[in-house]
Amino acid sequence: MLVIVCYDVNTETREGRRRLRRVAKVCESTGQRVQKSVFECQVNLMQMEELERRLLSEINPEQDCLRLYRMPDTKGCEVREYGAFQATDFNAPLVL
Repeated sequence: MLVIVCYDVNTETREGRRRLRRVAKVCESTGQRVQKSVFECQVNLMQMEELERRLLSEINPEQDCLRLYRMPDTKGCEVREYGAFQATDFNAPLVL
């Protein structure tokens, strides 16, 4: 399934900037960055639960915002891209 992770971490303090880096590292370990605070992750249910657990352990729910959009059937999902960045198509054949 495709999971879209969006976050907004309060960076007014030094600890907030650290949280931002840690949240980004968790996302980078699982998916690809498509915008500064938006990641696309191709995962199964167990991986999604692990990702969610790891992210929740990094944020401060009183200051930060985390959203995970679960898209179980990517065949019905349409993504239109514009601009310089071209995301990796997880469903396309892998060419080395």
